[in-house]
Amino acid sequence: MTNPLNSTDSPIKVGLVGYGWWGKTIARQLQMSKHIALAAVAEVSPDIRTEMSNDPLLNKVQIHETVDSLINQEGLHAVILCTPHLEHSVQIVKAAQRGLHVFCEKPLCLNLQDAEQAIAVCKEHHLVLGIGHERRFEPEIMLLREMIAKGTLGEVLQIEANFSQDKFFALPKNNWRLSNAFAPVGPLTATGIHLVDLSIAILGPCEQLWARLATLGSDFENGDTLGIMMGFKNGANAMISAVLATPFEGRFAVYGSKGWVEIRDRTHPENPTGWNITTVLRGHEPVTRFAPAHPTVLANLEAFALAVKGVTPYPVSAADMLANVAALEAVMISARSKKLETVQASSLASPTSSTN
Repeated sequence: MTNPLNSTDSPIKVGLVGYGWWGKTIARQLQMSKHIALAAVAEVSPDIRTEMSNDPLLNKVQIHETVDSLINQEGLHAVILCTPHLEHSVQIVKAAQRGLHVFCEKPLCLNLQDAEQAIAVCKEHHLVLGIGHERRFEPEIMLLREMIAKGTLGEVLQIEANFSQDKFFALPKNNWRLSNAFAPVGPLTATGIHLVDLSIAILGPCEQLWARLATLGSDFENGDTLGIMMGFKNGANAMISAVLATPFEGRFAVYGSKGWVEIRDRTHPENPTGWNITTVLRGHEPVTRFAPAHPTVLANLEAFALAVKGVTPYPVSAADMLANVAALEAVMISARSKKLETVQASSLASPTSSTN
């Protein structure tokens, strides 16, 4: 329940919903936090629950078979959702109506209407809504955004980004991440959504986009190769590539009228080993440097916890969350229509929108 915390030094008690691949990753991250304590886990799979009985991460953690059971556990302040995308909106509303703050893995929802409802319910109950867009918390992305805000790169002209991987070949064929129903446009909902989010963080809501989805290197029913062209209000573009059938590449580059910056991941962000950054400013020699790894997933979760405690506002606005889901929905429409699509604007979004 949302009883006030007695001290900003006390950890918030959270329930984790879903203990698959990413749920386990979250549980490991929480072991390192002084701001969040894992108090409960809900997992619908009997096989996974059997495995959980020997998991050292779950010592003194109460195990539930359903979401409803978990959100009724006394003493919780918040829930973390690591569940199929299709279930997010209903689960956010249920938790919020119970008085629990919510941290939801990406994407927030699969359509704008559901996202609006989820955000409205959290706002109505004065609850924090966090989102698993941890790439915003990478120090080099934060530095890049500061450079853009200061005008160091001039006018932003174009973004080029790629987030590709082949980890899904290890998944069983019936895994929900390979399902059209639960994870439509697989390369988008798996990885590309992070790049859509970063583009919106820099350029604001997308106005129009075109997307092309294909299955070329696998038998995934929800596709393995995605290209997106996003158009923004100032005339800038974001060109995004997301592939699920090739070895890992992570790249985010911003081109401005005075220079450009490229950030390259050395390894998959699940097990980061740092970034190579190239900066080229007009009139200067190119500069390439290395930045060490940083626990961005934990940084996002702790930003959520501090917002729950009332210490600092959560740094991802409701307006950006809505713009991201609106773009996601337009990508899904464009992938089917094979046409340029207009991105729907939310009636809830404004520059000052907040879930706090």
